[in-house]
Amino acid sequence: MSDPSAPLPQPYGRAYEQMLEKVRHDGAYPSREKAEEAVRLVLSGLGRQLTGDERVELAARLPVEAARILTAQIPGTQPLGGWAFVRDLAARTGASLATTRGDAGSILSAVAAHAGPDLLTRILHQLPSGYALLFGRAELTQAAAHTGASFRRHSVSARSLLRRP
Repeated sequence: MSDPSAPLPQPYGRAYEQMLEKVRHDGAYPSREKAEEAVRLVLSGLGRQLTGDERVELAARLPVEAARILTAQIPGTQPLGGWAFVRDLAARTGASLATTRGDAGSILSAVAAHAGPDLLTRILHQLPSGYALLFGRAELTQAAAHTGASFRRHSVSARSLLRRP
């Protein structure tokens, strides 16, 4: 029997409900409860990785319930790369690596939508390599980024040459 003096559970806010529904749909979870279980796992894992201003700003942009999950975790002293992050989550649940990778991707894509492109870029610069794909972004290596900048610089030079008589 329930304690009549115990507070009644509060319904989740609309923004969190929408986030859960997006995750349930994108991750093809059979129920909202399964989606929420995965959200809690992945946000807790991210909370153990993210520090500083990016952590604070992300928490401010997430629905309150999601922010609480993220910030309830104490960041670890050794950040995990993207693949190690997935392995850690899989070990905590006993799920396969493929399932866990899919869970992380569907949830972190929803997180990315709340973060926005500028904050997400800062988050990805803070985290070790391997997270970009989990957040739904291509991961560029330093060499590729440098080559792209070099290519753009040379393209501009070539265009300016073509304009000369």
